[in-house]
Amino acid sequence: MSQFLRRAICAAVTTTTATTRRKLKTTAMSSKKLPSMVEKEKALPGRDEEMEVTNEHYLLHNPIKGPFDDTYESVVVATGCFWGSERLFYKRLPGVYSTAVGYINGFTPNPTYKEVCTGKTGHSEAVLVVWDTKEASFADLLKIFWESHNPTSGPRQGPDVGTQYRSGIYYRNETQKLLAEASKEAYQKALKDETDLAITTEIVPCPTFYYAEDYHQQYLDKPNNRQYCGADPTGVPLPKPSEWDLSAEELSNVTTNDEVWSKVWAGCVFGK
Repeated sequence: MSQFLRRAICAAVTTTTATTRRKLKTTAMSSKKLPSMVEKEKALPGRDEEMEVTNEHYLLHNPIKGPFDDTYESVVVATGCFWGSERLFYKRLPGVYSTAVGYINGFTPNPTYKEVCTGKTGHSEAVLVVWDTKEASFADLLKIFWESHNPTSGPRQGPDVGTQYRSGIYYRNETQKLLAEASKEAYQKALKDETDLAITTEIVPCPTFYYAEDYHQQYLDKPNNRQYCGADPTGVPLPKPSEWDLSAEELSNVTTNDEVWSKVWAGCVFGK
């Protein structure tokens, strides 16, 4: 089955009308209309065999599978359709060594894309980001994360509807957990003038990351791709770490890249 037909199948199952920033206060869908997480007992059985993927980033030419050198930090995040999400990070976060797309925090072992699209695996579409800590920090990544999508929309993002499009941060250590939760609280306060909706981003320890099929990896930079990104950012900037609920000692360990914080990351990245 072609990649275009696969994406069409998923879109047919999960797509509705996109929300926009100006409608944040009025267009929240009723919970009765939104899909709910599949129960573990009803999830698809999956398989023991891992997905075979090419262990080389299409653009960066570095491995997409670990282990990675201690020079690098890594985290898995979800902001909706993983095509646009992945490209945003490897194009815009300084010091990115590698990225990969996959499925996370569900019940079905080694799921396929077609299975994830049914909503019966429990996974989210997610992006593994690996970067050089000398060039960017986790706080820098969080700025891009929060601003590049709508974290209040539950099991949907823009035109894409389904539990696989939910927002998530899957942290690797306690420092990442601390900063993820502090930034979430700060962003919720920043959103108060735009919406009365609560942030629905799940922040949990990183479970098994199942790599997606080869054709999904760095998809938007491959020949004959369909330039699609379903992100629906709010346009609201994330407050600086100095405004997060951190102790003086915790804040002293947070560094930021001026280039990252000089922009609001409210849009998909197409072209170069």
